[in-house]
Amino acid sequence: MASLWRTKEASASLQAGDVIACPAEAVWGLSCDPWNLSAVAFLCEMKQRALSKGVIVASGDVAHFAPLLDALEDEERTCLLASWPGSVTWLVPNHGYFPSWVTGESNEVAIRVTSAPALSSLCREFGGPVVTTSANWAGAQPAKHLFQVRRYFGSRIAVVPGDVNLAGKPSTIKRIKTGEVLR
Repeated sequence: MASLWRTKEASASLQAGDVIACPAEAVWGLSCDPWNLSAVAFLCEMKQRALSKGVIVASGDVAHFAPLLDALEDEERTCLLASWPGSVTWLVPNHGYFPSWVTGESNEVAIRVTSAPALSSLCREFGGPVVTTSANWAGAQPAKHLFQVRRYFGSRIAVVPGDVNLAGKPSTIKRIKTGEVLR
């Protein structure tokens, strides 16, 4: 019950424009509302990362990405859907769906349907996709434990309880149009 309450609290924080911490598949992440420019800009400032680089958007529900998936060719959509839910992030044409502060200087957006229970639960409670990016400063080691998140960002940040797969690696990033693996 405490976990559900903390997830509801974190969702309310997202709706208020805050940045929160949430365990993803293999590392802790920072999340915010992708349609809130101030929140995304603050998240990037926290990470010491340029807003122009763009961010990943995740959800627990493929339906949240329907406008983007509908624009893909059948083979591309089949390939993408076969990898979800999971730790594969796909760069797909954005077609103006997400704002420029999410895509950065690209005409693509990085999307993932997560298999992480805490992140999926957060998206369900929030009612849509959220930004998710590793909880660390740019170039530093991603946080695998909550104490590392606290070391980077202090104790004031709201937290969705949960764990990461300590043996896992951050999501693979692939470009849907070419199949190229970027990470």
